[in-house]
Amino acid sequence: MTEKAKSNGKQKTQGETQSQQAKQTQPLDLEVRIQSIKPNESIKGTVSVNINGAFAIRGIKIIEGSNGLFVSMPSYKVGNDYKDICFPITPECRQQLNDAVIGAYEQALMQSQNSMAKHHEMRQAPEGQAMDTTGM
Repeated sequence: MTEKAKSNGKQKTQGETQSQQAKQTQPLDLEVRIQSIKPNESIKGTVSVNINGAFAIRGIKIIEGSNGLFVSMPSYKVGNDYKDICFPITPECRQQLNDAVIGAYEQALMQSQNSMAKHHEMRQAPEGQAMDTTGM
């Protein structure tokens, strides 16, 4: 019998409850890796997240909904519904995950746009001069 199964029959002590509350409010170390960015599509990007260097989640999607961007966890289809494979349990954890994923996406999108703008500037001729296109 597992420890969890043994403890199901007993009432939680005050120390156990305080310990659980402390765990719920501690910030997680979330490392977000952007896998793809598609700003012109409804699925804006996909990411992987490593949690506390101990647990990885792949296949998280960033989706543009009617109320803005939201994070969609990996899921499977059951009939007409989708069920998340893994998900945050507490509202605080969900908020931390959403903030980290959307923040990383917005930062990567901004860097991509800045990189494209710099590339475009480099291709333009200095003011008042014709651009040399020989060799193109």
